[in-house]
This record gives sequence, C-alpha cells and structure tokens, in this order.
Amino acid sequence: MIGSHISIYGEIQGSGYRSWAKDQCAKLDLLGWARKASDGSIEIFVQGEEENVNTFISLCWDGPTYAHVEDVLVHDANADDSIKSFKIY
Repeated sequence: MIGSHISIYGEIQGSGYRSWAKDQCAKLDLLGWARKASDGSIEIFVQGEEENVNTFISLCWDGPTYAHVEDVLVHDANADDSIKSFKIY
C-alpha cells in the first residue's frame, strides 16, 4: 500500500471536486480525505494499491465536468493505517 498527497490548482472551487474525488476513490478502492486549502486549491490524501493510486492521480487532471484544472502536484506519503474510509472535510 502506498500513499500520495495531491494538490489540485485551477478553477475548481464550486465544481464538486471533493465529492467527485470521493466517488473515484470508491471505484478504485482507495482510502483518504479531501479538503479545501486556504489558497483555493484542493488537497487530497489517498492510499491504496499503487496502480489504483496512479490511476486516480491521472484522473485528477480532468476532474469533474465543471472543473478547470491547471496543475496537479503529487508528493509521496506514508500510508496511514488509521484511515478506514474516504472523508470530505
């Protein structure tokens, strides 16, 4: 199991990005969380099988229909065994 911390930048507030991320993670059997950052970006932490995490990261470039993603920054992170679901904050 691997973890990734992802920051998404662009015109994404109000696009349903966090809910979209939760739905995609459910399809890919990933756990983690999503939240709005103070700079207007979306922060996401995901963990799971490497192939599924990489698939999710690729999907983040498109996002939901009304999102206009300009950049996706990814940092490797340690998996957190205490996370048992995907939460939106």
